[in-house]
Amino acid sequence: MAGNQGMEGLIPIVNKLQDAFAICGTPISLDLPQIAVVGSQSAGKSSVLENFVGRDFLPRGSGIVTRRPLVLQLNNSTNEYAEFLHCKGKIFTDFDEVRREIEAETDRVTGSNKGISNIPINLRVYSPHVLNLTLIDLPGMTRVPVGDQPADIEMQIRNMLLEFVEKDNALILAVSPANTDLANSDALKLAKEVDPAGTRTIGVITKLDLMDQGVDARDILENKLLPLRRGYIGVVNRSQKDIDGKKDIKAALAAERKFFLSHPSYRHMADRMGTPYLQKVLNQQLTNHIRDTLPQLRNSLQTQLLHMEKDVAEYKHFSPTDRNVKTKAMLQMIQSFGSELEQAIEGAGDHVSTKELSGGARINRIFFERYPFELVKIEFDEKELRKEIAFVIQNIRGIRTGLFTPDRAFEEIVKSQMARLKAPSLKCVDMVVSELTNVIRKCADKMQRYPRLRDEVERIVNDAMREYEQTAKDQLLLAVEIQLAYINTNHEDFIGFANAQQKTDPSQSQRKLGNQVIRKGWLQLHNVSFLKGGNKEFWFVLTAETICWFKDDEEKDKKFLLPLDNIKVKDVDSGFMSKRHNFALFNTEGRNTYKDHKELQLSCESADELDSWKASLLRAGVYPQRDSEAENGTTKREDHGTLDPQLERQVETIRNLVDSYMKIVNKTTRDMTPKTIIHLVINKIKDFAVGDLLSHLYTLANQEELMEESEEEVSKREEILKMYHSTKEALKIISDVSTHTVSTSLPPPVTTDWIKNEEANRGPSPVAAVNNIPARSTSPLPASSRRQAPGLPNRPAPGPPSRSAPSIPARPGTQPAGGLPPPLIPTSTSAIADAAKLTKSSQPLIKF
Repeated sequence: MAGNQGMEGLIPIVNKLQDAFAICGTPISLDLPQIAVVGSQSAGKSSVLENFVGRDFLPRGSGIVTRRPLVLQLNNSTNEYAEFLHCKGKIFTDFDEVRREIEAETDRVTGSNKGISNIPINLRVYSPHVLNLTLIDLPGMTRVPVGDQPADIEMQIRNMLLEFVEKDNALILAVSPANTDLANSDALKLAKEVDPAGTRTIGVITKLDLMDQGVDARDILENKLLPLRRGYIGVVNRSQKDIDGKKDIKAALAAERKFFLSHPSYRHMADRMGTPYLQKVLNQQLTNHIRDTLPQLRNSLQTQLLHMEKDVAEYKHFSPTDRNVKTKAMLQMIQSFGSELEQAIEGAGDHVSTKELSGGARINRIFFERYPFELVKIEFDEKELRKEIAFVIQNIRGIRTGLFTPDRAFEEIVKSQMARLKAPSLKCVDMVVSELTNVIRKCADKMQRYPRLRDEVERIVNDAMREYEQTAKDQLLLAVEIQLAYINTNHEDFIGFANAQQKTDPSQSQRKLGNQVIRKGWLQLHNVSFLKGGNKEFWFVLTAETICWFKDDEEKDKKFLLPLDNIKVKDVDSGFMSKRHNFALFNTEGRNTYKDHKELQLSCESADELDSWKASLLRAGVYPQRDSEAENGTTKREDHGTLDPQLERQVETIRNLVDSYMKIVNKTTRDMTPKTIIHLVINKIKDFAVGDLLSHLYTLANQEELMEESEEEVSKREEILKMYHSTKEALKIISDVSTHTVSTSLPPPVTTDWIKNEEANRGPSPVAAVNNIPARSTSPLPASSRRQAPGLPNRPAPGPPSRSAPSIPARPGTQPAGGLPPPLIPTSTSAIADAAKLTKSSQPLIKF
């Protein structure tokens, strides 16, 4: 074939590139050109492909036979064999076995009862008798479902075809039989729909030998009647009788050549007809198409190469057996791990999340929101505390009647209250350790290239952290024991007995914050009737004395204001399907909080936001509901005797003393617990990761095992290197290819309005002569525009003919067998000799 051999060599490179990326599971973003073969059932698509290969290898039968797309890659080679992509490494030399494998692979996906699938079968054929082509054999278009096909089989096949032919760089091979009305061709209708300009469509006319006697498709093949921009190519396939008789494809191609040379309507264009010419044209068109897309192809490959350069730079000189490289890699990763762990905790990393809190920010929230909330939850209940004080005073006196308030009662109550501080402090350590574990795991995930090293690092660091955790817990328990060891009644903030005997109002003892704003944010209100829109989001503003909400964050349209006197907060079940986190505000005296509702039900999007709102409410003096209140509704009163006025005054004194001293203890505990955890856990684990982790790894028995790569990493490295070299090879081929490929320019546009729907009025067609309509008399072109028929090759050019097409000579004589008219007989001996040479020279044009 005339053309640039370098360009033709690009087609197998493109095929290899497709396979390489398909096997790697990382498809390259290149829209590579292919030739899609479309047509109705039994139009002869499979026969055309078999003629290309020169072998019988496609399934045969009636109805729909091609039920999955077949991606056929033809490669010119000295040996003849076939390969399937799903049978990688297996070579097929028997093409009957290829047919059976196609049938088996089709049935495996679609079933054995005419089902279809859009999952392609990839077949590569190597042969000395083919040119480099990539074609896709698609299922034939049908209208009536058979077998277990669904009722919408026509639409399913149509959608499948559109997946392949809609791409702008896919060439469309529209196959239509000559013995049907071409204006109703399903293939041409589909091609015009996706390619209205006709730049990608090549028409193929099959079954020319099956047309009725006296009817031909000359005007169509000359692209005069029913024209396409790229024109038509006629082929003659084997008949069913030839196939059943095992007629050799080589003989069939020779018969095809003889048919075009001997037929009076086609012999003047015989060199532009037939399967070999079609194969050459398709190869040239595909090559030219690749040439036209070379700039985009080169840019895409270069972009892909740049994306891979970073990974490849790491793998290029990597040697899995080099101990020095492994030791250096381990040292670098441990140093990087320690640095990233410290940055994640201190918040000094290069990558700061804009979506959620992480690392040190979440630990800070534990210290100053969740831990204070846990402390408040264990604060004493007023009525329960007074009852306990009365019991303690009476038990200390025994059978005596005391005149003074006993000091021991104060100490016993204070110690019982301080002992309850242990649980929140230990829980705070657990929450911090849980967050540190997540930070360690995220930092260690960057070592996933070496899974054993990653696991060992996580194990060693977590073991060290467990030791530090226990040390911190022991220290916090010791701090509580120290508080219990001595009750310092001389503390400067302690009110003393003299001030405690003065009755104080608990509400007045609370620190006044003024009406300063504590928090603002969006919350969803659930106390909205369905008629008014149901649940709605409002902009809430929490101050030290009230909570109010507005229509939006401009704070102009105030909807309601709720004073916080006698208000508490409690958790509410969010429901099975809800993703929001609910809570409610209620009045401890049973009054309505919002209109006629006892509770103000609210919700937020996340658990972290819920904890933050609870901590803000706590600052405003809105305490959480205690478990005893939630279970019993009200505090259960027990009989502890009638309080005389003297005992009641003593209970009030002890109660004020306990309240004053516990404020001191709570303030100290709230301040010292975060400091203790930071010093004994967080700082220790940072120092361990930077200084001691590497020495612990070196003490392990076998460091070689630590640096063994995972199978995924080995596979990833091989795939990246393979993709990298494949891309570089393709770029090299493209760079070496000359863009001056010998080819013909795209023909000018033609009118394709003749392709109409079945309901439209169809124009005359030469094949309509089957219905007794003359074939030639309906030509829409004037006689003057029809070109003259060329003379036979290697003979003097005849004078201007009296009509545009050769006709049967008007002289007596018998017609040869087969109903063909006799050929024109030369008028000289030299011409007869030239004709004989032509006949002999025409046979070896098809070479296998």
